[in-house]
Amino acid sequence: MLSKRLIVCLDVRDGKTTKGIRFADNIDVGDPVAMAKQYSLLGADELVFYDITASAEGRSIMLETVRKVAEQIFIPFSVGGGIATIEEMRAVLLSGAEKISINSQAVADPSLIRKGAQHFGSQCIVIGMDVLRAAAMPSGYQVVTHGGRTPTKWDALQWAGQVEQLGAGEIVLNSIDADGTQKGYELTVTKMISEALSIPVVASGGAGNPAHIVEVFSAAHADAALIASIVHYGSYSIAEIKQAMLQAGISTRPIGA
Repeated sequence: MLSKRLIVCLDVRDGKTTKGIRFADNIDVGDPVAMAKQYSLLGADELVFYDITASAEGRSIMLETVRKVAEQIFIPFSVGGGIATIEEMRAVLLSGAEKISINSQAVADPSLIRKGAQHFGSQCIVIGMDVLRAAAMPSGYQVVTHGGRTPTKWDALQWAGQVEQLGAGEIVLNSIDADGTQKGYELTVTKMISEALSIPVVASGGAGNPAHIVEVFSAAHADAALIASIVHYGSYSIAEIKQAMLQAGISTRPIGA
């Protein structure tokens, strides 16, 4: 049985880690470099670093922060935010990241997925998918971009299949309806996409306690779970979450391994 991964998400704005609810009312919660080091030591399997205003502001990602994070940790991490060209992907990887996450830019130019996979390998290309419930869509969920501000023509399940076909190695599936609420993951869309694809699907948005994380693995078949508020605010430790996973029979990398 493959180990299920616990991935800590660091949303960064103006050089600070920030957290909000449904992409709004953000507050600063700490220094991303210090937090990355701490989570690495505390047993996170991976980290995700999102420069959350890069796309909206039309600028490149803050590479200096990426370099500082890479110097402090010894676990894989992916970086996203405003990455729109092969050159920018290369710069992020050379700054120390193992994976590149693209979201709004992939929707605007799907060929970027294929080009990235050809240049750097599918394992380096992660697609961030922000979805909202939408009764008019075949799957019941619509893909949105630019931090949830821009609706797209894409049905969530159709877009997931498209990005897999184009060569993406992983999808981070974020429910904006659940994001930051700490009321649990959006299980329906997570299960739907996890079962339809052969590439890993990372559940994102809504974890409030270890039971939510156990549930998204056991009931929705996610390959990994993204967490933020639950650990940023000290509600639960990574050790407590992993212990709950192990007690539920879910394989995970032991802390310290």
